[in-house]
Amino acid sequence: MIRVRNLTHRYGDTVAVDDVSLTVDDGEFLLVVGANGSGKSTLVRHFNGLLDPDSGEVSVDGTRVQDDFVAARVAVGMVFQDPRDQLVSATVGADVAFGPENLGLSRTEIDRRVDAALSAVNLEEKENDRVTDLSGGERERVAIAGALAMEPTHLVLDEPFTGLDEPARRSVLDRLRSLHADGTSVVVVTHDLRDVLSLADRVVAMADGRIVVVDDDADSTSARESLSNLDVRLPTEPRPPADDPC
Repeated sequence: MIRVRNLTHRYGDTVAVDDVSLTVDDGEFLLVVGANGSGKSTLVRHFNGLLDPDSGEVSVDGTRVQDDFVAARVAVGMVFQDPRDQLVSATVGADVAFGPENLGLSRTEIDRRVDAALSAVNLEEKENDRVTDLSGGERERVAIAGALAMEPTHLVLDEPFTGLDEPARRSVLDRLRSLHADGTSVVVVTHDLRDVLSLADRVVAMADGRIVVVDDDADSTSARESLSNLDVRLPTEPRPPADDPC
């Protein structure tokens, strides 16, 4: 579980997150949505200690992030909006292996994780390619694979579909659906809900650094009505009823 209590974060005189409290339950698929500058990315970067709060606190599985950064970063995998922020190795395979290697895992386990992660994002054939030779969409998929290889209990993705073509989007969505079904908490930060609204359990919307909408049925009529007043992109059609054969 990720628990945020009365979190405030400032950049100079600008308040980016203003006294926010939030809980992400184990196994939950949560959307954190809002326009650019609403505070959503700043909020989630506190989940594993990438940012320190000016006030308030964040805990992961009952331990304050500031008390054990390593545990927080093992439990909470983070995929940034710009993959260049997290790619650290020369080749695709080496980059995906970087995290598991730092956990001190056996070579057999590292190789298993790398193979599974690259397969999840359809990059099996790119394992030996240089990262600098990849397209922007391919780099995004490598970043996602690197987070998946850590096998975190909570996976946080910030605008994960930027730059992905349709097959890659489908592959990533399928993987997120599978992770959620297997009990991993998934948090997607986005202003574009077209691909993910129907997958989510709950939606939290932010504006001006505060939470302004919380709906426990992300794809409900009430959630759509609340979100329609914000600068986010909604699917054009609601999902079909459960008994709809389509």
